[in-house]
Amino acid sequence: MHRLTTVLLALALSPCAVAADYEVPRMPWGAPDLQGTWTSATVSNLVRPDELEDYGLVLTEAQARIIEEQGAELLESIDDLPEGDLEAGDNVGGYNSFWLDPGTRVLRVKGEPRSSIIVDPEDGQLPFTLFSRGKFYYRLYTMMTTEDNPEERPNGERCTVGFGSSGGPPMVPVLYNNNYQFIQTEDEVLILVEMNHNTRHIRLNAEPLPDNIRPWMGDSIGHWEGDTLVVRTTHFHPQQDMRLAIKHQFMMSTDSVVEERFTRLNEREIHYAFTVTDESIYKQPWRGEMTLRATDGPIYEYACHEGNYALPNILSGARQAEKES
Repeated sequence: MHRLTTVLLALALSPCAVAADYEVPRMPWGAPDLQGTWTSATVSNLVRPDELEDYGLVLTEAQARIIEEQGAELLESIDDLPEGDLEAGDNVGGYNSFWLDPGTRVLRVKGEPRSSIIVDPEDGQLPFTLFSRGKFYYRLYTMMTTEDNPEERPNGERCTVGFGSSGGPPMVPVLYNNNYQFIQTEDEVLILVEMNHNTRHIRLNAEPLPDNIRPWMGDSIGHWEGDTLVVRTTHFHPQQDMRLAIKHQFMMSTDSVVEERFTRLNEREIHYAFTVTDESIYKQPWRGEMTLRATDGPIYEYACHEGNYALPNILSGARQAEKES
C-alpha cells in the first residue's frame, strides 16, 4: 500500500501532470497572457551539426551533458589569449566571453533535449533546392566581399535589424542578446527584440498591408486558436533575404511565408513553433520548435548606431585599398 501511494504521488507531481493542471493566466479581456521577458538562448543550433547526425532529434541526457560541456569549454577558450602584444596586422579577434550569452544548455522542448531547432525535415537540415543553394552561396560571397556602399553589407553591420534571424520571423537565437519582451493589447501583440532594439507588431484579426509596403520583419497578422497565438507573416523586406549569423545561415524572399504558434506551457515556458514556406528556395516547408524561457530583469537599449565604427571603417578601408592598388 505504501509503495502504491508513492507511485501515485510521483505521477501526480510529474511534469506532464503539472502541465495538464496549469491554468493559463489571462488579460482583462480574456486573451491568454504571454506578457513578460523571455529568452531563447541555447547552445543548440538551427540545423543539426554533422557530428550529431546519427543521434536523431531527441538526445539522451548523457549526450546533452557532453554538448553542454563542450559549449562551456569553447566559450572559455575565447579568453585564452597569448601574453604580450600582437604583431601589427594580426587578427585581434572578436568579442571576449563577457559580451557573449549563447546559453549554457541544449535546447529542451517539453522536457526533451534536442539536437537541432529544425524538426522537419527529419535530418535537421535546411531543404534548399540545388539552384537556391547555389544562389545562397553566391549572395553570401558578394555580400561579404562588396564594399562599395552600405546597402550591400549585411543588415547586422548596418544596424537595420539584428544579426541572422534573431528578430525573425522565425525568431532564432544567436550568440548574444537573445531576449524578447512581450506586450499585449486587445488589438496587438508587440515583441520587443533585444537584438538591435526592433519591435514586431503582430496585428490581431487584421487585413494584410498593401503589396508595395514591405516592413522590416514583414507584416505579421495574428489570431487566437484557444490558448495559442497563431501568427502568419508575409510582405518581407527585400533586403532581409539573407539571414546570416554564426549559429545559423539561411535565405528568405519577399514571397516567403512564416507561420508561428506561441503557447504558454507554465509560468516559466512558452512553446514556440514555426514553419517556413517558400517554393522558390526550399524543396518543402521546414519546421522548427523552441522553448522561450522566462528571464528576470528588463531589456536594456541596444544602441547599435551610436557605437557603430565597423561600417564606416569597412567602407573607408576599402577606399584606401583602392588608392593603394
